[in-house]
Amino acid sequence: MLSPGQSAPAFTVESHDGNTVSLADCAGKYVLLWFYPKADTPG
Repeated sequence: MLSPGQSAPAFTVESHDGNTVSLADCAGKYVLLWFYPKADTPG
């Protein structure tokens, strides 16, 4: 669990369009991560 103001650890995820994105790709930008159960998505 991160505390407010603490930096996020390095990570890599698959984007909604199938591309791989790492936190380092977003250096200097604001990042919003949105997690939801796959069961709530169509398809």
